[in-house]
Amino acid sequence: MVTLALCGDVMLGRGIDQILPHPEDPELHEGYVRSARTYVELAERINGPIPRPVGFPYVWGDALAEMRKASARIVNLETSVTTSRAYEPKGINYRMHPQNIETLRAACIDCCVLANNHVLDWGQAGLLETLNALREAGIKTAGAGCDLEHAGAPAVIDLEPGHRILVFAFGSGTSGIPETWAAGPGQPGVHLIEDFSAKTVARIAGLTRAEKRPGDIAVASIHWGENWGYEIPHEFRDFAHALIGEAAIDLIHGHSSHHAKGIEIYRDRLILYGAGDFLNDYEGIEGYEAFRGDLTVLYLPDISPRTGELTRLRLVPFRIQRFRLIRPTEDDLRWLCERLDRESRASGVRVETGAGGGLDVLWRRGT
Repeated sequence: MVTLALCGDVMLGRGIDQILPHPEDPELHEGYVRSARTYVELAERINGPIPRPVGFPYVWGDALAEMRKASARIVNLETSVTTSRAYEPKGINYRMHPQNIETLRAACIDCCVLANNHVLDWGQAGLLETLNALREAGIKTAGAGCDLEHAGAPAVIDLEPGHRILVFAFGSGTSGIPETWAAGPGQPGVHLIEDFSAKTVARIAGLTRAEKRPGDIAVASIHWGENWGYEIPHEFRDFAHALIGEAAIDLIHGHSSHHAKGIEIYRDRLILYGAGDFLNDYEGIEGYEAFRGDLTVLYLPDISPRTGELTRLRLVPFRIQRFRLIRPTEDDLRWLCERLDRESRASGVRVETGAGGGLDVLWRRGT
């Protein structure tokens, strides 16, 4: 079996960048906060002092050992890796210093998905620097590029001979990605999909048919939907089902929501509609506490490279504290288990507590 380690949004900029060995200029262009150091102070006010500078592995904390066991690690990187000062006037801009890219290497990240609403926070220059920094670090990218062809090409992760993981990444305007960020011929940008129509499915099917070989596992990583709330729009479900049924996609890696959402398994293939944030600097920010955005999830699906089917799914929850992933309390684990079970039942999926502080996902095979 191939075991993937899937994370939702990974934000290593702003406050987190400030505690790393090579912090960028802390100046921000937000309505209320003018320095990235303020986010460090807010987190410290809640949970105590944060050492600085920290080592590159620090932020991954207890998740590091679990991530390193997987065959490959895929994250949605919601941070520009740049020194660009050409910020987009959008209110919130994330960036990390290029020398802090060692943080991603410390977790052995194989692929950074870039089809999101923050990768061009510092303009096209920031995007191009991000692509170059990740390439030099040996990390694959998907979902953004120097032109449409590059943005639409899959990241190819080689496994044992005869098996590969293909990561196709797409951004949707429903997540707040501006239309002007779309990549085009000779135009750097995001691989943006216009809608969830049959025409879009057919276009994606053309991409997968051109690339996928026997023994490959095809992942569709999609940045879509609102930040908060458990509701999953019908068009998202229909689109995910069509990608599996018509475009030969084996796994849907959905993200944008700040908290984990319900899970579906369709034709024995995993659909994550919202993987939730995995790392961020929101620790001291008030609001939306009912969703427990401080609880994050590492998804560990076992997939057969022969058939593309999901054979086992284990979830490992963590809690963000002092900008670091730590094991949750028993109460936190129980709360998350009950919430994910509640939200997944309508799709015929159950979530139960498992061994080693993890959660086991159960479903009826063949559905």
